[in-house]
Amino acid sequence: MVVQHLIEIPTRGRGTYEITAQVQEIVARSGVDTGLCHLFCHHTSASLLLCENADPQVRADLETFMQRLVPDGDRAFAHDQEGPDDMPAHVRTLLSGAELSVPVRGGACALGTWQGAYLWEHRTAPHRRRVTVTVLG
Repeated sequence: MVVQHLIEIPTRGRGTYEITAQVQEIVARSGVDTGLCHLFCHHTSASLLLCENADPQVRADLETFMQRLVPDGDRAFAHDQEGPDDMPAHVRTLLSGAELSVPVRGGACALGTWQGAYLWEHRTAPHRRRVTVTVLG
């Protein structure tokens, strides 16, 4: 059995947006008891991550780290058609990934105690991001 849904996540700009509940609902409605849940982000300047969901400071620290690693306006980048955060957002996506796979057990994503699924917006302006959730079982 394969079930697929597209979810849209409105962002307010750079930061993390938890999508765990939306994904868990899709898995629960799929009827799949044991299988795999695959998430794919349809953008080159936003990514997906499994991250600690208990302390929001973890995600803030990740953002601080990424800003040091790939700062906006870095003069090493020529691609800046949409502003100083354009190429850094692409690099951030390459580093953090555009897809996730999570096991499904008992009709739910088998996440760890402190894990949550997040969309990570790398642009400073608001966007509407699309993520395809595919449940296989």
